[in-house]
Amino acid sequence: MKFSSDLKIPKKKRSKFSNPLGKLIAGSRKETISKLEIKFRKKAERRNEFRFFLVGDIVTKDFLENDFLRRYVKLCIIDEKTQRNRIKVSQEGFFENIIEFENPAGIISKESWSFLEKAVKSEKKTLIKIVKGEEDLLVLPLVIILPISKKKLNYIVYGQPPITDAENSIPEGIVIVKNTDPIKKAVKHYIDLMEKVA
Repeated sequence: MKFSSDLKIPKKKRSKFSNPLGKLIAGSRKETISKLEIKFRKKAERRNEFRFFLVGDIVTKDFLENDFLRRYVKLCIIDEKTQRNRIKVSQEGFFENIIEFENPAGIISKESWSFLEKAVKSEKKTLIKIVKGEEDLLVLPLVIILPISKKKLNYIVYGQPPITDAENSIPEGIVIVKNTDPIKKAVKHYIDLMEKVA
């Protein structure tokens, strides 16, 4: 699935896109990372194979600072900003490949598909850095591009900001998306709702 145009969320559909794609683990940064470490240590003890594909600076920073979770990180997508503030993610000695491109805020750029495909196909631990724009919506093409493997499970992880509007109240936390056919189908539906940018 590739597009010849950039895609954006229609204004009337914005609240729909704020719903977590997968399992929301609510709590502070410290609480959520601790819960994830416990969950995935159990999987590792049962010899389950898995990899993490991270979207967002805070999630990436917290995973890379956790000695257990960082072992399973394959790809990180960051823009070095969080809620308009600059954030520094340590990259020394971990990533074997760094890809940089632009992705305007509120958009899935048409170029992002091929960059993500290249990163996913590579065996190297890869950092994708959005040098101008935002990474938030790149969760959607990442779910589509990632293959489903029964041998090694792929998990997409991203941060969930708190949402407190009248229609939709969602607590702060981390969303963990196990890459499956039903998730891919749901994401294709979201992409079908998006508008092409002329």
